[in-house]
Amino acid sequence: MNKSELVNAIAKNADIPETVARRVLDSTIEVISDTLSRGDSIALVGFGTFAVKERAERNGRNPITGDTMTIAASKLPSFKPGKTLKDAIN
Repeated sequence: MNKSELVNAIAKNADIPETVARRVLDSTIEVISDTLSRGDSIALVGFGTFAVKERAERNGRNPITGDTMTIAASKLPSFKPGKTLKDAIN
């Protein structure tokens, strides 16, 4: 499912116009992104938790030259599904 299909499904399920559904989805994505960029997490009970994980600096290898290089530490968004979502899938 892509974004436009998701917008259509939200609009149909909530019985709202597609333009409103698109604004709601865009707003939700923006709020999640802003919250994670501050280092906070979002817990939606039953659905899951969005959080930021830190990846430590590590050594890697350049695939072209074979030289060893240092890969800088970074932050990654992560999602841990909740029990209700897991049960719905299984």
